[in-house]
Amino acid sequence: MSEPAFDIRDFADGCELTILARPRARRTEFAGTHAGVPCIRLQALPVDGKANDELLRFLADALGVPRSAVMLKRGATSRRKTLLVKGLTAAGVARRLNALDIGE
Repeated sequence: MSEPAFDIRDFADGCELTILARPRARRTEFAGTHAGVPCIRLQALPVDGKANDELLRFLADALGVPRSAVMLKRGATSRRKTLLVKGLTAAGVARRLNALDIGE
């Protein structure tokens, strides 16, 4: 399988990852990619930060890091979000996302 070009950048304390969130889904799951951006369907409604909380929990579980290692940097009210993942490099995040076959 070829490596998708996810939008991930390294920083001193981890890496930034751009994702596309789609709330109000039947279940929370990866939904492939859109223009190189991982898409995640979220069962939660976008009310009172519930969808953002579910997104952070889901992504932390998928990447195998503690929930406290994933933080929302930009896009709290947008579908396109930038997240900070502490403790992983861009290459590490890309490798873990590829292992989940979301680049298809």
